Amino acid sequence: MAFPFMEAVVGFMILMYMFETYLDRRQHAALKLPTLPKPLLGVISQEKFEKSRAYSLDKSYFHFVHEFLTIVMDSGILYFRILPWFWKRSGEFLVYAGLNAENEILHTLAFLAGVMFWSQITDLPFSLYSTFVIEARHGFNKIGGPYLALYLWAFMLVVSLVMMTIYPVLIAPLFNKFTPLPEGGLREKIENLASSLKFPLKKLFVVDGSTRSSHSNAYMYGFFKNKRIVLYDTLIQQCKNDEEVVAVIAHELGHWKLNHTMYSFIAVQILTLLQFGGFTLVRNSKDLFESFGFDTQPVLIGLIIFQHTVIPFQHLVSFLLNLVSRAFEFQADAFAWKLGYAEPLRAGLIKLQEENLSAMNTDPWYSAYHYSHPPLVERLAAIDKLEKKTD
Repeated sequence: MAFPFMEAVVGFMILMYMFETYLDRRQHAALKLPTLPKPLLGVISQEKFEKSRAYSLDKSYFHFVHEFLTIVMDSGILYFRILPWFWKRSGEFLVYAGLNAENEILHTLAFLAGVMFWSQITDLPFSLYSTFVIEARHGFNKIGGPYLALYLWAFMLVVSLVMMTIYPVLIAPLFNKFTPLPEGGLREKIENLASSLKFPLKKLFVVDGSTRSSHSNAYMYGFFKNKRIVLYDTLIQQCKNDEEVVAVIAHELGHWKLNHTMYSFIAVQILTLLQFGGFTLVRNSKDLFESFGFDTQPVLIGLIIFQHTVIPFQHLVSFLLNLVSRAFEFQADAFAWKLGYAEPLRAGLIKLQEENLSAMNTDPWYSAYHYSHPPLVERLAAIDKLEKKTD
């Protein structure tokens, strides 16, 4: 029987954690002593001592929580063999990216990048709490100030870009199976359409969406010259012919050709920056806190007040974004129409509406306020209007 190296390592980690926690508890007890050590009596003022004591105790409490969660997570990663699982996933990531997974150097770099990203994400809550709560509470945090909103926005921008990059190629395949669209008429038509529009199509996948839902759709992802198109298998099954599927793809390519995705991304970033800027104003407004009955300005309370004060603005922004999104949908339909897909697009839209059980009758005011996509009847009417203009 082989020696249980992994179990021994985990056991030793836990023993070391227990020993170090014992030392931490002893230090915590020393920090709680209410008087200065004799050599410092008369040397350090009582006020400075109390501030030092409070700061050290806050850090000590935080340390206990941080170390406990860290040992639980680190032990779990080893015991449940997360490392070999992630090593395999990093290899799959290289395959999806069109790189050689057999190259150990590339495989290692992909693995390390994933580990570093995971480490940053898991440590982020602790880092934020330490900096913006403990350090700020005791007057050490000089971070932020008038530029706090920019720092927070920059962080969210990086996170969103990373998630847009890794989600479709690393996370989504964990829940669904992505397979290349087989050679044939449908693949040829989609590739010809993409080529005619100079869309840099690198991969064309079918996802087994039917294993979890009968809803159908298609989408694209990827940056710059590395674009991929994903078809739900339900879309292929539900459409009567290849032309209807291609018409749906033409609509999606219209969003790309007309820069709708870029405009939407920029709009979201602007709104995110405005939100952080608004929170900064609320956080620093003593009068606002006092109007809600608070004589101090806790961060959490500031967040709650901010969420309530921006509700009217959020509703207005949501409505305006829906108007823009609906306009984009009409424009993408018109784009597909110009490419000659009027009839298959009409048939495809009807099929999607039917199979997804979307509401057939919609109140115009309700849909204008709540829907990011125009109702089917409005989209069909817009296509008919385009048809009549050419008659």
